[in-house]
Amino acid sequence: MWTSIAEKGPVVIEREALVSHLQALLEVDRFKDYGPNGLQVEGRAQVRKVVTGVTASLALIDAAIAQGADAIVVHHGLFWRGQDGRVTGWMRQRLGRLIEHNINLLAYHLPLDAHGSLGNNAQWGQRLGLVADGRFGEQDLGFIGPTPAGLTLDGLTAHIAQTMGREPVVVPGDGRVLRRAAWCSGGAQGHFEQAIAAGADLFLTGEISEPQAHHARETGVAFLACGHHASERYGVQAIGDHLAARMGLVHTFIDVPNPA
Repeated sequence: MWTSIAEKGPVVIEREALVSHLQALLEVDRFKDYGPNGLQVEGRAQVRKVVTGVTASLALIDAAIAQGADAIVVHHGLFWRGQDGRVTGWMRQRLGRLIEHNINLLAYHLPLDAHGSLGNNAQWGQRLGLVADGRFGEQDLGFIGPTPAGLTLDGLTAHIAQTMGREPVVVPGDGRVLRRAAWCSGGAQGHFEQAIAAGADLFLTGEISEPQAHHARETGVAFLACGHHASERYGVQAIGDHLAARMGLVHTFIDVPNPA
């Protein structure tokens, strides 16, 4: 599947071996998603260096070019259901840079959220000291589990700010004891009511929309919006580290700052 190009030299694998490995690892076929998972833009046939990042932005693509990447693996790819199919403007710029430099682009959306150990939710929970003992929501994307003993909302808020480098938006609920936490990274504010039904005392996600503030106040379940980008930085890093350990590829994670 993959071989070293020289004794003690850099490991080079075939692109199709990389795609096949990630397809199986992330169980791509079991998800209904908003866009294509897997190889979105075909580049060179062999891969030695992989760059990971959250979104296939021009800034990430240019940084990957500077790093000499053969492939970029992201959570948010270029193609989404219902978008304008014309290759103009920002799409032309991004595609043009990838094709000019013969770089593969691979994207994994919901499969990367859901993976039990390498996914966004598993990795985010790990950094916050949360371990799931159940799932909830559409396609079991949400994670839920017990909170650490003595957890307070103020303590959790401070821990999030320190760990993630940003202050969350907090709607505090009714001040109840926080026994069960539910979390789902990114734009999962629509899963709040499902988290409540699953028994959560607090819910963490990336964004908050207008209705959730009212739901938190009226149900007493605290809501913390921790940043869409910020909460989805961890899965791609874990995937890249996995590829480095499992296949011997060179991996670099590049974080393009995003206030959202």
